[in-house]
Amino acid sequence: MSQDTMTNLIHERDARGHTKIGWLDSYHTFSFSNFYDPKRMGFRSLRVINDDRVVPGAGFGAHSHSDMEILTYVLEGALEHKDSLGTGAVIYPGEAQIMSAGTGITHSEFNASKTDPVHFLQIWIIPDTQGLQPRYDQRTFPLEEKLGKLRLIAAKDGREGAVTIHQDVDLYTSVLEAGNVVTYNLKPNRYAWLQIAQGVATLNEHELRAGDGVQLSGPEQLQISTDVGAEILLFDLA
Repeated sequence: MSQDTMTNLIHERDARGHTKIGWLDSYHTFSFSNFYDPKRMGFRSLRVINDDRVVPGAGFGAHSHSDMEILTYVLEGALEHKDSLGTGAVIYPGEAQIMSAGTGITHSEFNASKTDPVHFLQIWIIPDTQGLQPRYDQRTFPLEEKLGKLRLIAAKDGREGAVTIHQDVDLYTSVLEAGNVVTYNLKPNRYAWLQIAQGVATLNEHELRAGDGVQLSGPEQLQISTDVGAEILLFDLA
């Protein structure tokens, strides 16, 4: 893939929508809330990537969703979750959490700390089936399983200990230290979205910063590296 082609596929961090109120600082990769861009309505089944920071002791009060797969990926701090299924949990870095809204679910998400901010990605994926039974799942993935390598954390078939997602999506994460390189072969008729969650990474010789996203179509060999450290999410999509 040429540099020019790659540039056309990058969703620049500085072009994201931005919501900033007293307790929330949120950047929207795709159209969300008051941010609307007809060129940023999602990619394949991937509908929302919000990069959220919440001040200590604050958060999203009880609100409802339906027919959406909602994943939460905490980067720093801790996020307290409660929902109408009776779930009460705290989500920490290194964990993958998924909530199938299905026929309808009400939940709240609050910063679990009174002193430290929380930084997390809120991800919405359109399910392959509507009217599912609401559910909640949360798994821990030790750092050594994703340090310098891609670790599957969500998949339709729940293989390799990943959380199950009701869509033809494989979601990988990796924590890269300076000098690390990971590769991924995107198959024909598949699509990928690479999200730089933290740090600076290079995809096929093109530098990307935290908040940048790249949409890709297969077949394509991806090589992701870093000189300074990075944390990434890679979605393999139908």
